[in-house]
Amino acid sequence: MGRTRGLLLAGILISAVFAVSTAWLASGEPDGLERVAEDHEFIDTAKVPGYEILPDYTIPGIENEVLSTALAGIAGVVIVAGLTYGFGQVLRRRATPGG
Repeated sequence: MGRTRGLLLAGILISAVFAVSTAWLASGEPDGLERVAEDHEFIDTAKVPGYEILPDYTIPGIENEVLSTALAGIAGVVIVAGLTYGFGQVLRRRATPGG
């Protein structure tokens, strides 16, 4: 179990370093769906979501755009890793006899 945790933490760390080091490459241009909505002129009919966890892949309140995007990337890595680990634990318990 210790080796698995170590590998998991190493993977999270490597992913976080990658997210931070490539944050400056993030484009300010719209993503694919937003671009199609602009091109076909129906972007104005979009509804505002009831909540935004990381609006436009940034952390609200942080003025430095690159830092904000990097921190949002780290948050994304941690969230996805946590969900993946959690689902893996649930599946492991289901696969174990008596679990």
